[in-house]
Amino acid sequence: MSLKTLHTAALLAATLTTGLMAGLFAAFSYAVMPGLGKAGDRTFVEGMQRINTAILNGWFMSCFLGGLAFTALALFLNLRSGADRSALPWIIAGLALYLAMFVVTSAINVPLNDALAKAATSGNPSELAAARQDFESKWVTWNTVRAIANVAAFAALIWALVLHGRATPTDSEAPGASGTHRGSTPMSAAGAPSHPGPASPTARPAGAGPQGMGPYGTDSHASNSYASNSYGSGSYGQTPGSASASAPNPAASSAR
Repeated sequence: MSLKTLHTAALLAATLTTGLMAGLFAAFSYAVMPGLGKAGDRTFVEGMQRINTAILNGWFMSCFLGGLAFTALALFLNLRSGADRSALPWIIAGLALYLAMFVVTSAINVPLNDALAKAATSGNPSELAAARQDFESKWVTWNTVRAIANVAAFAALIWALVLHGRATPTDSEAPGASGTHRGSTPMSAAGAPSHPGPASPTARPAGAGPQGMGPYGTDSHASNSYASNSYGSGSYGQTPGSASASAPNPAASSAR
């Protein structure tokens, strides 16, 4: 598994676990505590005691500790890879906000839960009312604080995941994936452009010599003049011998 893939997996796990914890604390703020707030003292104390006992299970601890561990791992892998620095500030923000929630839970809400667990539900009504009074308002207030911090951490990690995805090239965008690059000229099998430009005005047939020369390297102008002289002298169709016989003989002329 590559470092980039491991970073993506850690960021996904951090976002998921942080979101689950944010939903849990938010549900307590807008549903569970308002509902219990309308119940009697005995029902309130007994209900919170049972909730605090039932919530200590593997699922809760995996999300509660996993959100912190996976976010820290995502930050470490981001610093290690150095590929997508745009997501780094948001991962740091998500980790800081999650740490704030973790500290509030450990320092305030958990001790309040432990104190409420000692209250006897079979005690007299005044003791139950006192236990509720010491617990309810403070616990609800700090649960709202940790819920806001956790939701903000969740939002920061979502945006970090978006930026991470934008910075990660897909297979089709990777250089050399399709054999061509964006903006490049398509090449033929021979390596030349598949759409040649306009023909050169000096282009000559294959086999032609340099410009002004015939196909066999002779001067085309000289060849044309030779042909016109030969045809114009009436030697067309004669054999080389007859041409020689018709030419004047200088020796014969001098002998006359």
